[in-house]
Amino acid sequence: MAKTRALLTETEREQIAEEHGDTRKHQAASRIRSRIRDELPEDVALLAEHHPTLLDELREAVCET
Repeated sequence: MAKTRALLTETEREQIAEEHGDTRKHQAASRIRSRIRDELPEDVALLAEHHPTLLDELREAVCET
């Protein structure tokens, strides 16, 4: 199983950086889009309800000021 680093696995990082060819890059992008669309909203909702401080940290890390 690939180790996850935040949103991407190490392998997906390599694939997005085109170290494994165009087809792999597109496959990785598809998996990442699915996580953003399907899983991230659930994680944000959970943090909003149970740990708003962590949600604030997430926002600081990914949102423009």
